[in-house]
Amino acid sequence: MSRKFTVINENFACVHCGTEVQPLAQGSCRNHCPKCFHSLHLDINPGDRAANCGGLLVPISFEEHKKKGHMVVHRCQQCGHVGRNKLAFDDPVQPDSFDEMVKLIQKFSFQNF
Repeated sequence: MSRKFTVINENFACVHCGTEVQPLAQGSCRNHCPKCFHSLHLDINPGDRAANCGGLLVPISFEEHKKKGHMVVHRCQQCGHVGRNKLAFDDPVQPDSFDEMVKLIQKFSFQNF
């Protein structure tokens, strides 16, 4: 079964920090806040809005993928679902915050120490 991807690239307000999030200028779709990296659990497959959960997706770590680059790893506070999303540090309109990613990585490292 191939992964389905429904393109929904629209603005939204972050429910965690209130940032007005703009659509990506080109390429894929943004599903998380570029400032705090939080999201909502809305999809089963990207963009399908079929999750029926709506829980807050909290960043729990970051990974580097060979082909996709940096990824944020989320866990849903409501149902426990874990998912990944590509970061867009190069978006010309509203890039993901590299500095905030570094701060969160340091925070995660300190919590696991």
